[in-house]
Amino acid sequence: MAPKNTAITTSLCSVPSLFISLSLVCTLSLSLFFLSYRPQSHPPLVSQNTSHSPTNSIKVYVSDLPRSLNYGLLDKYWSFQSDSRLGSDADKEIRSAHLPKRLDYPPYPENPLIKQYSAEYWIMGDLMTPEKFRTGSFARRVFNAKEADVVFVPFFATLSAEMQLGMAKGMFRKKAGNEDYDRQKEVVDFVRGSEAWKRSGGRDHVFVLTDPVAMWHVRAEIAPAILLVVDFGGWYRLDSKTANGSSSVMVQHTQVSLLKDVIVPYSHLLPKLHISVDQKRHTLLYFKGAKHRHRGGLIREKLWDLLVNEPQVIIEEGFPNATGKEQSIKGMRSSEFCLHPAGDTPTSCRLFDAIQSLCIPVIVSDEIVLPFEGMVDYSDFSVFVALADALQPNWLVSHLKSYSVQQKDSLRQNMARIQHIFEYDNGYPGGIGPVPVDGAVNQIWKKVHQKMPMIKEAIVRERRKPPGVSVPLRCHCT
Repeated sequence: MAPKNTAITTSLCSVPSLFISLSLVCTLSLSLFFLSYRPQSHPPLVSQNTSHSPTNSIKVYVSDLPRSLNYGLLDKYWSFQSDSRLGSDADKEIRSAHLPKRLDYPPYPENPLIKQYSAEYWIMGDLMTPEKFRTGSFARRVFNAKEADVVFVPFFATLSAEMQLGMAKGMFRKKAGNEDYDRQKEVVDFVRGSEAWKRSGGRDHVFVLTDPVAMWHVRAEIAPAILLVVDFGGWYRLDSKTANGSSSVMVQHTQVSLLKDVIVPYSHLLPKLHISVDQKRHTLLYFKGAKHRHRGGLIREKLWDLLVNEPQVIIEEGFPNATGKEQSIKGMRSSEFCLHPAGDTPTSCRLFDAIQSLCIPVIVSDEIVLPFEGMVDYSDFSVFVALADALQPNWLVSHLKSYSVQQKDSLRQNMARIQHIFEYDNGYPGGIGPVPVDGAVNQIWKKVHQKMPMIKEAIVRERRKPPGVSVPLRCHCT
């Protein structure tokens, strides 16, 4: 069964940190541990209400999935010895620290391939925190589905997918012998058989699908639900390698929509730079990443060839993992602008690393959708460039050089004021503790709350529909 609040004990304090040895075991009680919390204050970007009354919050019921589909997956992950995809240096350190076999709330992987998608862990951690410590959370947990605005489905879909890709990548697109598919099917069978799903047709259920391939086999079945995704790029593209030209395996555009779904930020991989310690930047434009990408990311190769030999521009291959992290930190913190072209999907965690590094994002991705738009205006701290302009020889560098020192300073000052809204980590072992009031988890729940009138209207419309009458899954809106 899914863990309940009453199961939280002082054993949480024994979760090891990457930077603290196991000998530093918590000796204080959980209550004293939480009471010592002092949230950071941030200058507001938009009007923020930090006290969430019952009328100014969203009521969330947590579906009672087995633990094996969330924290049990972390138990399984940490039981692995090593793997070319799953074994990062940081995770090897955690494994070598001899984690106890059963922690109620194990740590999430530090492997950057997985950590960038860790929203599922922090959202779940907020909901599992005892209610008396959740006074700053916009989500109010209820224990009766009939009282809830939404039903949260606590499946670590990204971790499940990444474990399958790491241990048996060749089985990922298949069903037989695919443990990830088995878990996806278990989740779908459980929620679709519940009274809560039957009442709403699943429209008020919330799934976290941050990895573009999360729940790949059952997307059509969960399409009516509220999907928390990093972008829509992995949803409407036909994979020619697996489709063989057949559109039957392509998820239709009508199954994802900004009317019901929420774009969430990647977890940044680079540490936050405070503007008070920012120093002079000597590089005009910086990019670190893979040159060769698929689908919409093919444009990256053309940009690479145009920019790689330009003075004051650094373009290099790599990823901010254990070996390349320091190089990425140095590159972003010493550059005025950071290039953000589309990858396999229109966005990537690179954008949020740039924000935390106070490197002005240069967004070259015509199809991009961004987290928390309407709450924040990205044009206040980013530069948006059309693909057609960016691909003109010499155009992009000339355009960036046209920005004055005052303009760049203004963009950077604006960026410093919104860094905190992309922060997931609450600083507590296992993610169990008060969330930052103006951090990413609360912003996500506020965006879900904004969509509730449309979702409730769709539920009522479905209920009054005469038997035998069918309607489209989703209106054609973006």
